[in-house]
Amino acid sequence: MLRRLDRTCLANDMKIFHLRTELWLPQSRSEIFKFFADPGNLERLTPGWLRFEIISEGPPIMRAGARLDYRLRIHGVPIKWRSEISVWNPPHRFVDRQTKGPYQFWEHEHTFVEQQGGTLVYDNVRYSVFGGALVNRFFIAPDLDRIFKYRHMALKTMFNPRYEKRLGNGL
Repeated sequence: MLRRLDRTCLANDMKIFHLRTELWLPQSRSEIFKFFADPGNLERLTPGWLRFEIISEGPPIMRAGARLDYRLRIHGVPIKWRSEISVWNPPHRFVDRQTKGPYQFWEHEHTFVEQQGGTLVYDNVRYSVFGGALVNRFFIAPDLDRIFKYRHMALKTMFNPRYEKRLGNGL
């Protein structure tokens, strides 16, 4: 389920936008967290049209303060992105923040809650973009919706063997 709350607060002259999603998966919280704790799985959760690639040297040890470097393409434009794990609380939650990249501000909280014999995965993304509300409405928000829909489909396919929908190169 994707839910969007646009322009929910104004901080330091930055308009902060929110993207909140939730997805139930039929595996234990420890199994789901273990999957998310492996940065190599980010490529599996990212649509091919982004040409996402981890460029950090060596496999990072996931903990608060860990840094991850990526390369991707947004509408064909090459982008470098660096994230830092600001909160690491296995198997309940972690938070990554962009320290270098295309956003003025990006903070992505991942939360994992045991529910009905499986795990409810919550994503809470707070972000600010150069160009404000118009750029967000016509470029950023549609891309993020498409990316997170792909991510949900990928997770359903990987963690629910009865889920029949096949992944293409994005939605």
